[in-house]
Amino acid sequence: MSTHEHHDHGHDHSHGHAHDHTTFQPDIKEPSEEWEFLEIALRELLIDKGVITAREVQDQIEAWERKSPEGGARVVAKAWTDDGFRQRLLEDGNAAVAEMGFEIEALKLVALENTDDLHHMVVCTLCSCYPRPLLGVPPLWYKSREYRSRAVREPRAILAEFGTELPETTEVRVVDSTADCRYLVVPRRPDGTEGMSEAELAALVSRDSMIGTATAFAPDGEGRSG
Repeated sequence: MSTHEHHDHGHDHSHGHAHDHTTFQPDIKEPSEEWEFLEIALRELLIDKGVITAREVQDQIEAWERKSPEGGARVVAKAWTDDGFRQRLLEDGNAAVAEMGFEIEALKLVALENTDDLHHMVVCTLCSCYPRPLLGVPPLWYKSREYRSRAVREPRAILAEFGTELPETTEVRVVDSTADCRYLVVPRRPDGTEGMSEAELAALVSRDSMIGTATAFAPDGEGRSG
């Protein structure tokens, strides 16, 4: 069973779903797309008009590149070990992550918990909306046209191509990030992790598991090569 929760970006999505069924590759190269050209044109215009400088742009890029999925992994590990924090995270993601020093301003953060019966997977059908303060820079495949269209139509096929096989009884729910809302998937805690510290648990949480294209690593290291 698969469902898709769509959230309106305020833009026409009719152009985003008419693509072929070429097999998705997780390491796909990002093609040049319209939004990339628009971003470059706007950036160059702002620099030309003296609104910002090229140095300021580069400094911001480098600041984003220093962010990594380790922050999100720490949040997940705390949710696994602290029921009170887990409830706060699911009820108000922004306030909960702020407790750990992560400020996500002007955006709503929604945490979604994966269980044996329900598996969430995140996509941005418009471009690449993504919780960067927690996960860092999005991977190229997340921004690719193929992932953005196929994740909605055939999520189980995408999961299989990532090596993620789920029971048929598990519902797969695809959620669509928007300009105003970001999602953090809290993967199911692996079996056999009782007694592990938060730091040890955080090492089991990958970027892909917080997007929902993978599950958390097993404590014996299974799945770490993926």
